[in-house]
Amino acid sequence: MNEKQDFTTGSIPKKMIGFMLPVLGALILQAMYGAVDLMIVGRFGTTEGISGVTTGSSIMNLVTFTVSSLTTGVTVIMGQYLGEKRSERLGGLVGGATCFFFIISLVLTAVLLIFARPIAILMQAPESALDLTVTYIRICGAGYVFIVFYNFISSIFRGLGDSRMPLLFVAIACVVNIIGDLVLVAGFHMNVAGAAIATVLAQAVSVVLSIVIIFRKNLGFTLQKADFRLSGEVTHFLVVGAPLALQEFLTNLTFLALCAFINRLGLDASSGYGVAQKIQSFVMLIPSSIMQSMAAIVSQNVGAGKEKRADQAMHCGILFGAAVGVVIAYAAFFHGDALAGLFTEDAAVVKRAFEFLRGFAPEAIVTSILFSYMGYFNGHAKSLFVMIQGLAQSFLIRLPMSYLMSIRPNASLFGSTVGNCIRNYSVHNLLCAYEKANERKACLNKTLRFPHTTHTVFLWKSGGFLI
Repeated sequence: MNEKQDFTTGSIPKKMIGFMLPVLGALILQAMYGAVDLMIVGRFGTTEGISGVTTGSSIMNLVTFTVSSLTTGVTVIMGQYLGEKRSERLGGLVGGATCFFFIISLVLTAVLLIFARPIAILMQAPESALDLTVTYIRICGAGYVFIVFYNFISSIFRGLGDSRMPLLFVAIACVVNIIGDLVLVAGFHMNVAGAAIATVLAQAVSVVLSIVIIFRKNLGFTLQKADFRLSGEVTHFLVVGAPLALQEFLTNLTFLALCAFINRLGLDASSGYGVAQKIQSFVMLIPSSIMQSMAAIVSQNVGAGKEKRADQAMHCGILFGAAVGVVIAYAAFFHGDALAGLFTEDAAVVKRAFEFLRGFAPEAIVTSILFSYMGYFNGHAKSLFVMIQGLAQSFLIRLPMSYLMSIRPNASLFGSTVGNCIRNYSVHNLLCAYEKANERKACLNKTLRFPHTTHTVFLWKSGGFLI
């Protein structure tokens, strides 16, 4: 591990930004898969095609985000091993995870191929767009092994402190996807099917390239044939990754439910929500990159026993996240219509998308801060608490509020976002309280052990919490 990949020393802001920018770049390019699909289908396809990509990609995102959260366990455990100077355990971890994710990819492929139509019907896809939605799900499902392994391989590099290689992989894949969309959708008029084929092909190129680099690049650990088995290392990373994956799955189910609520409002609302969701997914990649960077930085410092430095990283992330949130909120509230116009020229769809984005604006600020907390707790392998609070807020606040807003007379997309904003504000306060309680408990323990030296530290810590 070189100096750039060692997060236990040096300037925290410099290390965080240096790691975060490639992560952000990779996330932006990966998000461009769905956005480019939607944009090109919107320009060269049909309104039904926009709805098909919207609903289909929402379902695919549910599965992909769940798998990506599961791979976070690999990133965190690798970071802790590096911080503890136990790199000899990395081979067994990576080999066991490879077997596990291969099995997962086969299961998910079968589910998506067999149950594509029932899932689309459950999502209340508009009748005119139902067949297109099913087509999108089945084609993406057929190549799902590539999507799973892109996320898994990227987690390996991030666990090693290298966020630049995943950026390279996805940059090349994004170029392939854009070319594929233009050829298949704009050129051959394949509509939704062309967009789905281009997405799968792009992910395949990304995975093949990453595997070639893994075998040629010195990663600081060795992989042997005996490492490729379902060993105890699988259980180790699942302890961290499984709660995050379950939270992501169930939380995204609430978003799918929201999509189903909105589909009841008609084709314009469905398409407008799809455009707004693509914009939202883009702008929220910055907080997501902060969260991933936070988990990698904190896990190394926890492994090295540097809790104070881990706390400093969290505070740095909070300040940066708050600044980003304000910028996002301004753009969404005042210029959301211009952003929506990039995806479609349909005035009715643009109007609906702008409704949603104006409601999303205040949520952006709270979420940007919230993600720093989540990365901090994930880096500590405290993912169970993150899961419990996330699920409670999603099912007790977001879903009921969004449903009530969707059944009102003359319901708008603006109202559908209120539940998200209230939910994220509640989660933020809960995480603040939990972190502060942990600080007090830790400082009290130190006070009891060293009563002559740490009493003033305890008073400062309990009163100096930054938020």
